[in-house]
Amino acid sequence: GAFGGVLPEAPPFGLTGKTAKPYNGKNKSKRVRRYRRRGSGEMAEQKAHRGLDANLLKLIAIAAMTADHIAWLLFPGYATGALPVTLHIIGRITCPIMCFFIAEGFHYTHDRKKYALRLLALAVVSHFAYLLASNSYVDWHSFIPFYYGDLLNQTGVVWSLLGGLLMLWLCEDEERGMGVKVAGVLLICLVTLPADWSCIAALCVLSIGSNRGNPQKQIAWCLFYVAIYAVVYFFALDKLYGLLQLGVVLAIPLLALYNGKRGKNQTVNRVMKWLFYIYYPLHLAIIGFVQLQIR
Repeated sequence: GAFGGVLPEAPPFGLTGKTAKPYNGKNKSKRVRRYRRRGSGEMAEQKAHRGLDANLLKLIAIAAMTADHIAWLLFPGYATGALPVTLHIIGRITCPIMCFFIAEGFHYTHDRKKYALRLLALAVVSHFAYLLASNSYVDWHSFIPFYYGDLLNQTGVVWSLLGGLLMLWLCEDEERGMGVKVAGVLLICLVTLPADWSCIAALCVLSIGSNRGNPQKQIAWCLFYVAIYAVVYFFALDKLYGLLQLGVVLAIPLLALYNGKRGKNQTVNRVMKWLFYIYYPLHLAIIGFVQLQIR
């Protein structure tokens, strides 16, 4: 598993930049055919190694997330200074990349049940770390959802990512009718509503996974859902930070550079497979404990 659909690679466009003579159907020499096969293969291999692999994209997402969370620590509330706003805009890169790789993991995993259970375990562990790091943390009662009357941001984003995985699983089940699928998606939206990024992250996972191989639709649906989130944030919480949510567009060029590869080094690949599972709750717990000390 990983933390969506793969943007399709463009095919090789040719062998050289020179203009070749029109082919008249004659002189099918073996040497020409071998040259064409070898040239196309080399170009395809070179293209596969260009761009960004999954490991690098995940590291970018982790760095952006860390910048965003440090900004919440150093500048609590809806700070309007240039530095906190910039860090929060950078942080918007993370969620689309996470949604992308949840859908990617769903497509490639050999055991969807184990994948879902891993996300569930991460959601439970990170729930406590997320609330400890939250600006709204009061005492241990804050770990109890809705205890202090708040509806939103009652748990971490992993809960919504898990919801997106379950949406994909449900919608790919050919034995389920459309009515059951719609009802299931709406129910998952309701259950994930109190999470960080609300049900929007779940719907983005669904839109990326169900439109795999069609980046135009993936982008359009994700931007539609995020726009809804931004409008609600704008009117219900804070106008500047509502507009700030649209910073997710910064993830589009990064995901467009994805080359479909995990990474070249197998040892690094194994480490990166588990890095987010460890780093996400750990860095939140550290931020939470630092926050308790400086209050």
